[in-house]
Amino acid sequence: MANASDEFRLTSSSIDHEGRLPRKYTSEGQGTQRDISPPLEWYNIPSGTKSLALVAEDIDAPDPNGPLVPWTLWVVINIPPTLKGLPEGFSGKEEEKGGDFANIKEGNNDFKLPGWRSPKLPTFGHRFEFKLYALDDEIDLGNKVTKEKLVEAIDGHVLGEAVLTAIH
Repeated sequence: MANASDEFRLTSSSIDHEGRLPRKYTSEGQGTQRDISPPLEWYNIPSGTKSLALVAEDIDAPDPNGPLVPWTLWVVINIPPTLKGLPEGFSGKEEEKGGDFANIKEGNNDFKLPGWRSPKLPTFGHRFEFKLYALDDEIDLGNKVTKEKLVEAIDGHVLGEAVLTAIH
């Protein structure tokens, strides 16, 4: 059994001790403090990892017609394993960063928009799940990156998964 300190994990310095995601990362923040992607840090990526991919979802999104259907908030691919995290407000600025950030690509969320977008929630207590995949290869999904295309492409290439759940 691996010791907890060696496990592949995903954390965020912005999520408080109760696991809450602050409002500024949602569509309910004030003015410029809206829809800022939260900072994420990861540890102990599996050996052999060639790239990382991230999917963030509201896993309590209600479907007007019935069961809960996860709503994709953010998809990021080709994160190099040399990076230890993504800084706050990274979404939408990957072109400016260059260096290790140069090949990172953000996909479209379920709002059909690229980058991080948080829904305006009708109720509180929704769980936002951030899932980081360690992959044995880089992936090319062409110009339109979506969660569905990512999940299909990484089948058989996942070396590990780290999950972080926050409540909003």
